[in-house]
Amino acid sequence: IVDKKKILDNTRMQEGDVVIALASSGVHSNGFSLVRKVFDIDNNNPALYVPCEALGGKTIAQTLLTPTRIYVKSILALLEKVDVKGISHITGGGFYENIPRSIPKGLTAKIDKASVKVLPIFELIAKTGNIPERDMYNTYNMGVGMSVVVPAAEVDTAIEILKANGEDAYVIGEIVKGDDGVVLV
Repeated sequence: IVDKKKILDNTRMQEGDVVIALASSGVHSNGFSLVRKVFDIDNNNPALYVPCEALGGKTIAQTLLTPTRIYVKSILALLEKVDVKGISHITGGGFYENIPRSIPKGLTAKIDKASVKVLPIFELIAKTGNIPERDMYNTYNMGVGMSVVVPAAEVDTAIEILKANGEDAYVIGEIVKGDDGVVLV
């Protein structure tokens, strides 16, 4: 049984804790107003239905309709065995709006952009729409549907549990002192 009060108390978070990413299945349900504009969906752009090499041969339409990944079973399994200090569902608002909600004042999640496994659909959206990187990370999940913060000593256990529950989980950052909430470096 999980102690819900413990999960909701992010004051236990401290410098040196680690941020783990759980991969998303795609765009999920966020930023579709921009997607519609970028790919001219309202005018039924024929390019939506043509296999796209950048998407591994899938069409843009198929890729955009990939169902949202649900993390509840994996997170519940993780909570049973690991001291999870913070959880962020990366939805609309991307990294910049969602991650800081789980970080207490005086601490910042320092995310290593090079470690983020950005999905090809996000690269295609950015390129096609000429969208700056910061805007992409502020609108989309970029391939990270959820992040969790755990003590450094429990990282390997956390990743093992998440992978055993079907997640592509990997380290993307650490908790540092600061009041930015999140920084991407």
